[in-house]
Amino acid sequence: MSLDLERALDVARRAVEAAAAAALPHYERGVEVETKADLSPVTVADRECEDRILEVITGTFPEHAILGEETGAHTGTAPYRWTVDPIDGTRGFTRGGKFWGPLVALEHQGEVLVGAMAMPALGTVYWAAKGMGAYKDGARLKVSEVDAWSKATVSLGEMGPLFGPPHGEAVIDLVRTAASGRGYGDLMGVAMVLEGLADVWLEAGVKPWDLGPAPILLQEAGGQFTTFGGAYSIHEGNAVGSNGRLHAHALARLSSR
Repeated sequence: MSLDLERALDVARRAVEAAAAAALPHYERGVEVETKADLSPVTVADRECEDRILEVITGTFPEHAILGEETGAHTGTAPYRWTVDPIDGTRGFTRGGKFWGPLVALEHQGEVLVGAMAMPALGTVYWAAKGMGAYKDGARLKVSEVDAWSKATVSLGEMGPLFGPPHGEAVIDLVRTAASGRGYGDLMGVAMVLEGLADVWLEAGVKPWDLGPAPILLQEAGGQFTTFGGAYSIHEGNAVGSNGRLHAHALARLSSR
């Protein structure tokens, strides 16, 4: 079954834009925070945003499967699946931070073909599709050209899982030996690399929907995405995103733990 990538990319963009529009009123007036079974926070805004995203996707691709953070798995008849995080960075969202937003991606047989993410409080939208480039608000994204670890800036995701076993010592050593580290987390973690503000992004303790658009955004911006073990997957709970030049160094250190 063939896929119109331009059409899919349009859906991904419209989906995160719809979620952004739904989230902002809640962000401005504040929301009550609930705690899910896994102890992560959730709000009425998360659920409303996921509903808006699903409406956009199913309106164009009713035959596609969907995996949503809040609504779970939706089966489909086509060999494509969307991953949906309605608000990545819910904690920051509820506390008035700015680095939060929806993540949407489309997979085919494990490969991410299309992805989009938005940071509504900053008014920015990122998108990419295979062979079509990566963009922020219409401007082409390009990763940095830093090729020496001693000059690198490392962007960190969830610090608890990153600094814990089994890879904590390796992560700490990578940060210690780099020029600098940044810990904005959530979707800002990968955005730093996409915009050339950091050179490597490390993430751990996450779900597929937390990573969904990262592979295609990084690849189309000239970078690289793998798990800590060097595989291509958004389903192993950890990720290394880089400008490509420093990827091997990061993987070598992580594999030596």
